[in-house]
Amino acid sequence: MKTLIHSDQELIGRYIGGNRQALELLINRHKDKVFGYIFMIVKDQATADDIFQDTFIKVINKLKSGVYNEEGKFIQWVMRVAHNMVIDHFRRSKRIPVIDSSEGYNIFDTLSYSDPNIEDRMVVEQIHEDVRKLIEFLPDEQKEVLIMRHYSKMSFKDIAESTDVSINTALGRMRYAVLNLRKMIEEKGMIITV
Repeated sequence: MKTLIHSDQELIGRYIGGNRQALELLINRHKDKVFGYIFMIVKDQATADDIFQDTFIKVINKLKSGVYNEEGKFIQWVMRVAHNMVIDHFRRSKRIPVIDSSEGYNIFDTLSYSDPNIEDRMVVEQIHEDVRKLIEFLPDEQKEVLIMRHYSKMSFKDIAESTDVSINTALGRMRYAVLNLRKMIEEKGMIITV
């Protein structure tokens, strides 16, 4: 028997019509992307859980109140809500996010390599650590786009929607982030060839 897959808009309509299971399907469809983005920035499981829940509470309230404007861009809208919730979190705590792997999660651990020996692994780990440190010296807007693109695997269209800028601006920020990283790497005499 073939499983029927509903679009986000169909699920939203069903939820507004009283079908709670439609909301569950909608959240399950997008939870990994939304949570991954939040966690990558806040780097704390409990905080990410709280912001994730707050994000979907806000989404649910907007859907119930009829404020959501149907434009076929549900996930971009949710990502923008999540982005704003993260910004609110840092404003409240007056902290600036930094990339730090000391909290048990390291995005570079998810990369796979073809059976490297211990020396190769140590070199790669050192390179990743050096790059993580350099990323912290980027301007916030460039760092944000770099994290969204490379760590959260977001498209430039999604990044533009989430940060409320044009695609060209998102692309430009990414370009400058890469150029600035290259410049810092050259200035420090680092060799990144692995």
